[in-house]
Amino acid sequence: MVRINKNILRSILLASYIMIVALIISGVSALFSYLNTGADRSTMLHTEIKKVDQYAPKMVWEPLQNEGRPMDDQTLNAIQHDYLDAWYVKQIANKSNKTAGIKDYYTDSARKNLFAFIDLNKAQDISIEATTLSHNPTLEYFSQDGQLAVVTDRNVIEYKRVFKAKELILETTETSTYQMVFLLEDGFWRIRHLVKDSADIYNSEPQQINVDSLNIKGINYYPQANPWNMFGDEFSTDTIAKDFKIIKDAGLNSVRLFVQYEDFGKEHIDAKKIEKLKQTLDLAEANNLKVVLTLFDFFGDYSIMNWTLNQRHAESVVNAVKDHNALLAWDIKNEPNLDFESRGKDNVIAWLDNMIDLVKSTDSIHPVTIGWSNTQSASILKDKVDFVSFHYYEDLENLDAAVAALKTEIPDKPLVLQEFGLSSYSGFWKPFGSSDEDQANYHKKIQEQIAANNLQFMSWTLYDFTDVPTDVVGSRPWRRNTQKRFGFIDKNGAKKAAFKYISN
Repeated sequence: MVRINKNILRSILLASYIMIVALIISGVSALFSYLNTGADRSTMLHTEIKKVDQYAPKMVWEPLQNEGRPMDDQTLNAIQHDYLDAWYVKQIANKSNKTAGIKDYYTDSARKNLFAFIDLNKAQDISIEATTLSHNPTLEYFSQDGQLAVVTDRNVIEYKRVFKAKELILETTETSTYQMVFLLEDGFWRIRHLVKDSADIYNSEPQQINVDSLNIKGINYYPQANPWNMFGDEFSTDTIAKDFKIIKDAGLNSVRLFVQYEDFGKEHIDAKKIEKLKQTLDLAEANNLKVVLTLFDFFGDYSIMNWTLNQRHAESVVNAVKDHNALLAWDIKNEPNLDFESRGKDNVIAWLDNMIDLVKSTDSIHPVTIGWSNTQSASILKDKVDFVSFHYYEDLENLDAAVAALKTEIPDKPLVLQEFGLSSYSGFWKPFGSSDEDQANYHKKIQEQIAANNLQFMSWTLYDFTDVPTDVVGSRPWRRNTQKRFGFIDKNGAKKAAFKYISN
């Protein structure tokens, strides 16, 4: 009986051993499979900084004619991905003077120079905010074993701002050439060798577009039922067509429309939104209306590290509709000067400056402007825009003097009064507001001033609205209710007294 029990025990132990070995082999096999099926290397190697659509400068490779082994598209894409990651983590390191992420994209020897540079800046209380805007790499050599690649990157456009003790001491844009050697290590194409061959100051001189024939007599437009959400689920071509006919029949020739940054997909443009935008332009053309298209509505992040994402967004929108017959002009941003205090005036202006270059490099036909919220800011970047746009909601008694000052400062470009109007709201939240008659008198007077000053114009706006999103004017009821009553047509579809003066 004892012998039988020992035999049973031996059998159990042997079976257990076999099962354990089988499980180990299965686990090793699963791990091997994981490592060879596109697993996320950043999770395996505990990458400290992971790029998720954080850096997207324009990248144009020269046709592959390299020495050594031919390179397939998958490997080229892997090198490009890791190369841009390397730039991204380097820019973060130079801004923060910390080394997070460097080890995953640079070999030991390349890290030494980067670490020394960061240590020096930290000691001198220097930080650098920078981005590259475009790259033009050429693959020079790819080794037979597929482990080494040599790349020359020419005409790299770099924008940088250098701070000492948080004070800006240098702002510059350069065009540079880099020589690089990449090594494949642990699944990463790490930079082994990086040399800056040359650097020159980059001077962009976008072509000025002739605007002698510009003649804007228009209005800012949102549908009455879905303002500030024009291209959402309630998008209606029938409604827009009806409204555009009203606008044309009123003697106007143009509309101003808005493309919201997040609503249109940020750097990944929403194809459905673009299709709705094209349909709207088709309707404008059918009604003989031209369109001023305002980009980056509801956008306020001008941080340098996001510039490349913003530029890919603008590039996609511009490319999608730049050949449309209804397109009249590009408005880079609505009222960017309202962000001066919260985002930094220099940051906002630098972003606008570079965005003008991007739009003009993508579309060399249509003029560019900026929708400043007042006359005081309207001369900013006057030499870069093709016509000057400003908004005016102040006392009309001061308008003539403000326009005269602008004409003295900017004598050679058209001036467009791009937004103006008066709310007819007078109620519980604003008992001393304006009436429909006050609104009509306002528009009568300002049209007289527009004609006397030879201004072009786009009023605010066609309709009274039943609801205004809190994102537009906040949640305070006296502001929201006032914003609802700027229209020439009331919420029931009846023309208000001011409609008589919608055009001059």
